[in-house]
Amino acid sequence: MTKIAIIVGSTRPGRRGRAVAEWVADVATQEHPAVDFELLDLVDVGLPLLDEEQPALFGQYGNEHTARWAKTIGRFDGFVFVTPEYNHSVPGALKNALDFVYAEWNNKAAGFVSYGLHGGTRAVEHLRLILAELKVATVRTQVALSLFHDFTIPAPAEPGTFTPGPHQGKTLTTLLDEVVTWSSALQPVREGALA
Repeated sequence: MTKIAIIVGSTRPGRRGRAVAEWVADVATQEHPAVDFELLDLVDVGLPLLDEEQPALFGQYGNEHTARWAKTIGRFDGFVFVTPEYNHSVPGALKNALDFVYAEWNNKAAGFVSYGLHGGTRAVEHLRLILAELKVATVRTQVALSLFHDFTIPAPAEPGTFTPGPHQGKTLTTLLDEVVTWSSALQPVREGALA
């Protein structure tokens, strides 16, 4: 069975990402009942700032939390990253989580559901470059959620309520189809790398 992680990329108190990720998970399980989707929240993972002596490329993980994270990421065939845009880029917690391991990301597929004042598009531009270095194939379709149109926010400091427009569901379905297809298609590549 294909396994896809839905990764919540922000750990900030008051974040909007958890509500978005739960929406992604609901649509995913409805659209692809034969695929195992799992919500993976970086708050729950609790990684410290990168503290490994060796670069992740060498696969010599010295810390228990890194070995645990490597095992977690290694279980999945693909990913949907739910990320806000912070200062034209990705949240530090997400970049940190990506940097901890290497081979466990390789030859898998990923899609992006982003949000922000500009839909989080600049964060995804950076994520595409980072994931290319980690040998992750990224799909074309992206869900870009606007804080102005896809959330009801009474005050800037409040998370508000997630209210995605109907067109966003259609885009998410296409994104999920692509991630599932590419994750399955890359299975022989993953198996070849392990041989």
